[in-house]
Amino acid sequence: MYKRILVATDGSKLSNKAVEHAIQLADITGADVVALKVVPRYPQTYFEGGVALAASEVARIEKQWHDEAMAVVNAVKSAGQLREVKVKPVTVKSDLISEAVIAAAKRNKCDLIVMASHGRRGLKRLLLGSETQQVLTHSHIPVLVLR
Repeated sequence: MYKRILVATDGSKLSNKAVEHAIQLADITGADVVALKVVPRYPQTYFEGGVALAASEVARIEKQWHDEAMAVVNAVKSAGQLREVKVKPVTVKSDLISEAVIAAAKRNKCDLIVMASHGRRGLKRLLLGSETQQVLTHSHIPVLVLR
C-alpha cells in the first residue's frame, strides 16, 4: 500500500502521536519512514531599534537549532528501530513549514504525509494559522492528520 511515509514532527507531545502512528502504519505496510523536522531561519530585523547579531552568533544559534532538530528526528529513528522500521532522519531549514513539508515529501518520493493538528477552530485558527491545513490544501500527496 505505502512504500515511503513522511512524518512531520516538532518533538511535541502531539506530534509524537503522529510519529507513533506513522511507525505503526509503516510496520504494517512494510513502508520506510522519513522523519522530518523543519528548522526556521534566524529572523533578521531591519526595523529601527532592532538589535542585529553578528553573523557568527546567528550561525551558532542556527547550528544549535539544527542540532536540536537532529535529536528530534534521531529519536524517531530509534523508535522505528524498535519495530524494525527503517527511518531516514531529515531536517530542512525553511521559514515556510508547509512548503518545506510538501517539498521534502516530493524529494523523498513519499506516498503519504502524516502530521498532527491541534484542531483549533474559529478565531484561534485564523490568528495562529495552520501548517497542517496548508499542507492539506496544497499537497498532491495524500495527507493523514491526527488529533
